[in-house]
Amino acid sequence: MKKSNRITAPRLWIVISRSHHALRLLAEQSITKAGLGLTDFATLEALLHKGPLTISEIQAKVPLASGSMTAAVDRLEKLGLVVRKSSPHDRRARVVELTAEGRRLAASCFEQHAKDLEALFSALSEKEKEQIYRSLKKLGLLAAEKLGAQETKFRSSKERTTK
Repeated sequence: MKKSNRITAPRLWIVISRSHHALRLLAEQSITKAGLGLTDFATLEALLHKGPLTISEIQAKVPLASGSMTAAVDRLEKLGLVVRKSSPHDRRARVVELTAEGRRLAASCFEQHAKDLEALFSALSEKEKEQIYRSLKKLGLLAAEKLGAQETKFRSSKERTTK
């Protein structure tokens, strides 16, 4: 049987999955070289680029269970990289803010991580990067839309069964 050159959806899925796996491992290596775990790096990066945030706001950017996010902030606080302060807008809320040392570390780690990613993606031309970006964004939005429709459908059928 002759192998087809046609790129089927399952064949494309395998390439995307394997590529994502290898790229993720390289990205993680870039972060761990700085001596940080992924959660700590993502938390520091969110605070670096968005400014002081509540734990809930960080969670929206770094998808983790609330207990894990609290543990990450506790860890970063013990290292002197973040501080918790009272919110100027809500007396009940606490915001997490980078210390001067946290800002320095986050900026240097993010800069090196960005350089590592740029070196990796230098294998692609600007046109190829634009094509991949547009294609993956289109595919991701479609998948998110389908998931949203499924979730809505699931919720409404669940509501009907509970009435």
